[in-house]
Formats: sequence, structure tokens, C-alpha cells
Amino acid sequence: MEVSGECGDRGSCLLLRYASQNSLDESSQKHIPRASSREKPPYRNHHHTHRAFDVMNAMRKQNLLCDVRLVAESVEVPAHKMVLAACSPYFHAMFTSFEESKRDRIVLQSIDSQALQLLVDYVYTSEVHVTEDNVQVLLPAANLLQLTDVRDACCDFLQAQLHPTNCLGIRAFADLHGCLELLSTSETYIEQHFPEVVECEEFLTLSHHQVSKLICSDRLTVPSEEKVFECVISWVNHDLETRQSHLAELMEHVRLPLLPQDYLVQRVEEEPLLKANLQCKDYLIEALKYHLLKGDQKVLFKTPRTKPRQPVGLPKVLLVVGGQAPKAIRSVECYDLSSETWSNVAEMPGRRCRAGLVVVGGKVYAVGGFNGSLRVRTVDVYDAAVDQWTSCAGMEARRSTLGVAVLNGCIYAVGGFDGSTGLNSAEMFDPRTQEWRMIASMSTRRSSVGVGVVNNLLYAVGGYDGASRQCLSSVECYCPETDTWTPVSEMSARRSGAGVGVLDGILYAVGGHDGPLVRKSVEAYNPETREWSPVADMTLCRRNAGVVALNGLLYVVGGDDGSCNLASVEVYNPKTDSWSMLSSSMSIGRSYAGVAIIDKPATM
Repeated sequence: MEVSGECGDRGSCLLLRYASQNSLDESSQKHIPRASSREKPPYRNHHHTHRAFDVMNAMRKQNLLCDVRLVAESVEVPAHKMVLAACSPYFHAMFTSFEESKRDRIVLQSIDSQALQLLVDYVYTSEVHVTEDNVQVLLPAANLLQLTDVRDACCDFLQAQLHPTNCLGIRAFADLHGCLELLSTSETYIEQHFPEVVECEEFLTLSHHQVSKLICSDRLTVPSEEKVFECVISWVNHDLETRQSHLAELMEHVRLPLLPQDYLVQRVEEEPLLKANLQCKDYLIEALKYHLLKGDQKVLFKTPRTKPRQPVGLPKVLLVVGGQAPKAIRSVECYDLSSETWSNVAEMPGRRCRAGLVVVGGKVYAVGGFNGSLRVRTVDVYDAAVDQWTSCAGMEARRSTLGVAVLNGCIYAVGGFDGSTGLNSAEMFDPRTQEWRMIASMSTRRSSVGVGVVNNLLYAVGGYDGASRQCLSSVECYCPETDTWTPVSEMSARRSGAGVGVLDGILYAVGGHDGPLVRKSVEAYNPETREWSPVADMTLCRRNAGVVALNGLLYVVGGDDGSCNLASVEVYNPKTDSWSMLSSSMSIGRSYAGVAIIDKPATM
């Protein structure tokens, strides 16, 4: 092909330029080495898809190229079939396999118009705002249209909203719409918060089948079987004429043999509803017969009603109450073991340190102590469910630096200091009668004494004998059946202000002091061998620290090292015989604080 020096037209000129350049490139390749023979990845614009959907959404709002109108409750929502089919298996099937594929207007039955608009918006924007107002229409619509991400978001929202006042309704809603994970979570929540749930109006609206299914569960978390009995009576009395015929069916699931004998005689036997029902009388006779049996006979007497409930544990929190910092304080701190964070909860009614702290029936009892000017006999009660303190009957004696423990559902207050002398006396409080009574006295005066319960026996460990002005290494043991104290093996060291905790049937004496010497040493008592043996030392010297056990670990909280109060917490693992420090400390150093492990309340 002959080409003149002047380009005849623009096209041929461009062609020539391209050919000429290509020829130049080929001739120069031998002189310019290739950078790499490896293939480069394809260019990808991560914003492309988002921009495309933004444009399609704008077109939808302007009704441009829309080829379908969805109708719910007379509200029409324009859309593009291709977009709907790409995001929803429901629409994919509709527009590829059914006669609706030929229609440009489709009426959707049983879908709320607001929910439809929200879900079409989600298809185009990938965003939906779930609220209390829309979740009940949004979840079933998302379920129908097979928008599983939105359904799961609704379930997550409802799960976070679970509360004793609404959990039964959420459970029914989850069951109706086949949300299995939410159903399981709500059922577990109901079992774990049973005492609060049965106090709410929702419980009284349940059918007898629903009540029966609930109270037959082995996993109910209840302070005692009394709560189950009382809720059945309340449910029946709410609509006596209709519900009385279901009483025997429900009482079959109340574990009457596990109730205290005095409650059976004074409350259950006197209940008018039971007196009129022969089947219920049989259950009562069974329970009374069970209480007449001794030891091994009870083990052999097996019915569904003699089996103790085995609740699934609630998340736990560590409560630290009052203390010296450096004076007596009111503040109460709470450590969430799952999030590893500290927070403040309701303060005590008054300043308090050197009190004993125990948990009975889900309530925290702060017993005795020092208010900054006086040793007190006061007992204050904390209810974590409502974050409030109330008071109950005071002790017979004023006691600070006392030891406190729970044995057979009763609170024992041991030793202490009344402001003028160390005490060898002890007393017991029955939460059912709300009364204190004195028990046998110890052989030795013990203030700053530690106590623990192993195998139904109460141990008083060390302390300070004001009479001889000595810190003690002696230990004595109380048997509630005989109301007697017996000396056991002494510790290897004198310990006043030692913390005492129990793990797997072993009693631990932690830290303490002997005069000016503050200890970091720890020793353990095995009731089977009746011997004390040393375990690993703590990281820090501590006296007057709080000690609690949870999940096979021993937590030692605060205390003082002889010169200052401590805010840190140490944890002992008996499997490795080692100590570690919690990563976060209390907001202030506290000695002589009360400590306890409680169920994490729903409001926390």
C-alpha cells in the first residue's frame, strides 16, 4: 500500500501513527527489559457496587425503569425485579418460576406496609433501623421475604431487650416465627430470672400448658421451691373458676419434698386450694413422709419431686461493699467478670467497714461492722435486681471484724469486737423467721476472725484474742446439729485478719498479720486429713482482705499491706498453685470491705 507524505484523512493518519508507534515499540523491546513476567491483578473499584446501588435507588425513588409495583395494605412500592431477585430468594423464585414474573403489580398478603417499605429500602441501601415500634412487623416480613440478615438483626434486637416484664412475650413471638436461637435464648432467660418473671403480669396470662412446661424444668433458678409453689397458687387464684381444675396437674411439678418442713405444715398444708383436692393431698403426704426419713433413706426415696433443680448459672459479678479508705465508706463497687470492668452500684445506707457479707436467697446481707464511730448490730440487705438497700432485724450483740457464713440457709455471725472487748459468742439468723438467736460460744475470743463452711461444718480461723493480746493460729469447728465447738489442727502461722475461702472442700487461710508482720503466705486445710499445708504465696502482703471463690478460683480483694490500702485483686488457681493479678483494680483502695459473688442482674 502506497502512502503519500501528507495524510489523506484523519482516520488513516491515526492508523499510521498507531502502526508507526507499534513498530517503534517492537524495535525498542530488545533494549528495554520487562519489569516482571508476573501477571498484574485485575483493577478493582471497591466503590463501584455501592455507587451502582445508590444510582438504582435514586432511580427507584424517581420511578425510572421500575418494572414492578409491590402492594401491601393498599400502599404501592415501586422497584426493579432484577434488584429484588438478586437480594431475596423469595423474589428470585417469584420472578423466575411463577406467573408473577409477567405482572407489573403484585399484591403481597400478610405483610405490613411499613415493613415492606423498610425492607425494599434495605434491599437497595443495605441499611435498616430496627426499633421497638417496628420490630414486631419487620421480623415476620423479613422471614417471609427470606431476608435472613434483617431477620437476624431483629432477633438480636429482641434478645438485647429481654427483661422479666417482656421475656414471655418475646419467647412466644420467637416460637411463632420459628426464630430458634431467640427462642432458646428467651427460654434460658426465663429460667434464670424465674423469681422476677412470675411477679409480672405476663405470667398470669399464660395457659396451664405453658405454666406446666415452665415449672417442670430442672433448670429453674429459684432461691427455694417456695417460689414455685407460690406462683402456682397465684396463677390459679387469678382466674379461680376456670383454673382450679388444673391445680393437681401443676402441683405435680412443684417439688414439695424440697420445702422446709415448717413451711409444709404452716403454709402448704393450710392452703385452702390444696385442702379441697385429693391428688394435691397425696403430694403433700409424700413430702411430709420424705422429711421423716433419715440420711440414706432419703437417697433411696426417689420421685420426680425429690430431685433438686439444677439451674444453668447466670453470669456472675463480684460485689465489694464498704470498707476503710482510710475511713469507713458507703460506696459499693461491682466487677463484671465477663467484661472485666468495674462499676458503681447503690451505696449503703450509712458508712460501714469491718462488716461480714453473705448471700442468702439471692439477697446480700451486710452484717454488723463499724460506722466510723460505733460498732453496730445493724444488718442491711442489698437486692441487686432493683439496686436498693433495705434493713432487717439486727443482731443480739454489736460486732465488728466478725466472721460471717451461711450454713443450711441460715446466717452465722461469729466473734468480732463490740467496742470494748473481743467476743467468743456467736449467733444465728433465720431469713424465714427474720430472727436472730444465740448459739454456743467458742472456746476463745476472736476478733478479726475468718470463717468458712466445709461439709456442713463451720470453721473459725485465727483472729485476735484481746484478753491475751495475741494473734491466733488456733482453729475451731462448729457443728449445728450438736451446737458445739471443737478445736482442730492449728495453722503453721498466727493470722489475724486473714481472708478465708473454700474451694473443692479445702479451706484456705489467706494472708493476715501477726503483730506488725503482714503476711503474703497462704495455707490450706484438708478436713479429711485434718492437716494444714502451705500453698503458693500471694504477690502482695495482705491483711483484712475479702476472699470469695468462683469457678474453681479464689479471689482476694483489696486489704492493706501494713502501710496503705490496696485496690488490686489477686486470683489463685489451685490446679497450677499460682497467683495472678486482675488486669483492672477497684477505683479506690479498700481494707475491711465485704465481698460476695452474686448473679448478674438483668438491669446491669
